[in-house]
Amino acid sequence: MTAPPDLLEMLSVLDSGARTREDILTGPAFPTPHGRSFGGQVLGQAIAAAGTTVPSDRAIHSMHGYFLRPGDSEERMTFEVDRLHDGRSFSTRRTQAYQGGQVLMSMIASFQEQDPGLEHQEPFELGTLPGPDSLPSVWEKYGHLTSSGRASWVMNRPFDFRYLESDIILDVAERSNRQRVWLRSRDTFDAPALLHAAALAFASDYLLLEPVMRRHGVPWATPALRGASLDHAMWFHRPFRIDEWLLYELHSPTAQGGRGLAHGRFYDREGSLVASVSQETMIRLPEAE
Repeated sequence: MTAPPDLLEMLSVLDSGARTREDILTGPAFPTPHGRSFGGQVLGQAIAAAGTTVPSDRAIHSMHGYFLRPGDSEERMTFEVDRLHDGRSFSTRRTQAYQGGQVLMSMIASFQEQDPGLEHQEPFELGTLPGPDSLPSVWEKYGHLTSSGRASWVMNRPFDFRYLESDIILDVAERSNRQRVWLRSRDTFDAPALLHAAALAFASDYLLLEPVMRRHGVPWATPALRGASLDHAMWFHRPFRIDEWLLYELHSPTAQGGRGLAHGRFYDREGSLVASVSQETMIRLPEAE
């Protein structure tokens, strides 16, 4: 099995040196077996790029992005950051990802200074849920399949995913529109809070189609299965570290018209809600074509 990409290197966007009304940065490529750019990579690098233009005391609290066209996973991405607004407490940035002069993804993100105020969350108890140390990692279960390009893509991710329910890589044992997965980065991640948020956006995109697929008994191994993220919205509520275990709770309320909607919540080991995510995804099955 080849080594997974270095997460910090993946999120290390660089100033291109170009000077226009916008800030121009570039991010490294993330090769995939199917040759298309992975949406989570684009989101993570876009957040990192936007954050370079914001005062260090303002943390990202939300982002909304639309995927417009597929990109080439072998090519670097260029990010154009427009400084839309800097107010007393909030900063707003629009970031667009480019390849070959075409926009691949457009995102607006908002950053805020730390501000005291009302606070609550719905009660959530980890209770008797199995902890991550009692569950097998994906590569422990499927490491023998790494000769397959698709299996290699599943296992050579920079994140450790451990399913409370059975995974849906080869088959679907439990049909449900809900699932829960422990996740963290595979390596220690010594980086600013902004990059922990970018890394979580990166990780979130891997699994958002799964509650849709699980509901309909569709495993990742389905021949000619095609899926693509259409949009992605994320809210960051409380501090967290991507190299510490987070419980990713997902559900899909609806699927129709070749699209599936999924929502996710991230909880730390103390049961604090640290982030939320929503995404609509295009899904195409071979029998539907």
